[in-house]
Amino acid sequence: MERLRALLQQWPGVVVAFSGGVDSTCLLAQAAQVLGAERVVAITASSATLSSHERQQCQQLATQIGVRHIMRHSGEMDNPLFTNNGPDRCYHCKDALFTLCRVVMHELGYDHWQLVYGANQDDLRDRRPGMDAARQHGVRAPLLEAGLGKDDIRRLSRCLGLPTATKPAFACLSSRFPTFTVITKQRLQWVEQAEALLRDEGFSVYRVRYHGAVARVEVGVDELWRLADKALCDRLTHAMRLVGFDQIEFDPIGYRDPTTKKQ
Repeated sequence: MERLRALLQQWPGVVVAFSGGVDSTCLLAQAAQVLGAERVVAITASSATLSSHERQQCQQLATQIGVRHIMRHSGEMDNPLFTNNGPDRCYHCKDALFTLCRVVMHELGYDHWQLVYGANQDDLRDRRPGMDAARQHGVRAPLLEAGLGKDDIRRLSRCLGLPTATKPAFACLSSRFPTFTVITKQRLQWVEQAEALLRDEGFSVYRVRYHGAVARVEVGVDELWRLADKALCDRLTHAMRLVGFDQIEFDPIGYRDPTTKKQ
C-alpha cells in the first residue's frame, strides 16, 4: 500500500480508466484518498461490450468514492480488427479506450495529469495484448508497479470499505465469444440478456458462452448444486430461447476463474 501511495503522490492528478471491477475501483478509491477527490477523474467507455448492469454499477461506485465520473461512447465496435475477434482483440479494445481517455483529458485541460489503469501482477501470468496498447499510450499501472496481485487488491479494497472487495471477476462481454467468432451488437445483446436471467435467479458467478445458436452456461463451482433443480434449468432454458438461442447447454464443471485457476 505504501508503494502504491508513493506512486500516486508523484502526479498532480490522475485519470483512471474505470470499468467498475475490483482492480480499477480499488485504484480509483486509493487515488482519491491520496490525492483528494478533486484531483481524480474516472472515465468509463460505454459500448455494447459493457452490460447496462455494469454501467450502472460504475456510476454508483464513482458516486460512493466521490470523484467525477465521465461515461463516453467508445468506438471499438466500429473497428473490424476488434469485431473480427482475432487473438489481438483486447489490444484494439484497450487502444480505443485509451484513445478516448486522451481525448477527454485534452478537453478537460488535464493533459499534464497521468492516465492510469488497473492492471496488476497477476495479469503477467497470461498474454495480455491490452498491455501493449497501454505502453503505446503512456498509461501507467500503479497496482502492478507497486507489486500488488489480486489477493492484495481485495485485501486493500476491504480496508477501503469497497463493496467490490468480494466482487467476482467479470470480463467484458466480448470474452464470451470463441476466437474468430465475429462479435456483433445483436450477439452481445443475446449474451447480456441471457446473463441477466442468471443474475435475476440469484447466481453470483456466471458466464454465457456464445456458440452460434448454442448458449453454453457456466456458473460458479460453489453454485453448481443449484443446477440439479430441473424446474430452474427448464425456466432458464425457456427464457434463453426467447432471447434468441436455439439450444442451451449447462456446463457440468462450472466457471473456471483464469486468475485463480480454480476448477
